[in-house]
Amino acid sequence: MVPKAMPLQIHRLQFKAMGSACEVVFASHTKKEAESLAKLAIDEVLRIERKYSRYTTDSVIAKINKQAGYAPVACDDETWALFEFASQLFDKSDGLFDITSGVLRQAWDFKKLEVPSSQKLEAFLPLIGWQKVVLQDQSIALPLPGMEVDLGGFGKEYAADRAAQVLKQNGVTSGYVNLAGDMRFLGPKPSGEPWMIGIQDPRQSDQVVATLPLSQGGLATSGDYERYFELNGQRYCHVLNPKTGLSVQHWRTVSVTSPASVVSGCTSTMAMLKEADGLAFLQATGFDFLAIDHTGMVHVRQ
Repeated sequence: MVPKAMPLQIHRLQFKAMGSACEVVFASHTKKEAESLAKLAIDEVLRIERKYSRYTTDSVIAKINKQAGYAPVACDDETWALFEFASQLFDKSDGLFDITSGVLRQAWDFKKLEVPSSQKLEAFLPLIGWQKVVLQDQSIALPLPGMEVDLGGFGKEYAADRAAQVLKQNGVTSGYVNLAGDMRFLGPKPSGEPWMIGIQDPRQSDQVVATLPLSQGGLATSGDYERYFELNGQRYCHVLNPKTGLSVQHWRTVSVTSPASVVSGCTSTMAMLKEADGLAFLQATGFDFLAIDHTGMVHVRQ
């Protein structure tokens, strides 16, 4: 048992997951205790990665995609809940947040300075449409060969929330989980002060455009600067409209704070996808946000 007299200290433990640099930062009494607690959180992140990654052949997602056009796949409770959440996102976004749109990555190669032709995009658009997916009896069926589901649109945020929940269940009340900028906060610093989190400048990676004081809830950012290329003065980013197959153009970055990381991430992505209508959408959510449009104008509510 840890002596009560021992003061809380902030520990930062870094790790790699989901192709990104990640960290858990929290207050505990000893380094040994911190390492033990961090392992629980990291193991939860890695569990979710193994279960839902599209990059492995034995994940749930890989099994579902392999059966596209052939047979339904039974889902456990966790997977079923995630697909029900995906249905809600699809409805709330008027079909813009669509987890079947991952097939578009076969048309876009961001290592090449090339916009796919309309003919190339039109070959993939018929394979997109969450409304085509059959969900019944806690099973999912993709009706067309070549269709795919991909939880990358909210997978890291979900993992951040789950890892934070694991820490909370083990008594952590001060700290946060940070999965490549998708963050979930467990409480302020032991002193009661908030954590000061910088928001990256979308045009200068070594600069921040704002620093936010956060103690609870989730923070996530979507932007046009993670995977992109520029051609003829136009930036093409990895956020793609599932109805047209084209890259969104209106926003440089959108950061949202909300009660959970997964809510923040889905909200910021929806705003990106809604383009010029994204500002009204953000204002209607009631969440605090910081967004920079394609002209460099900053829009804030906090």
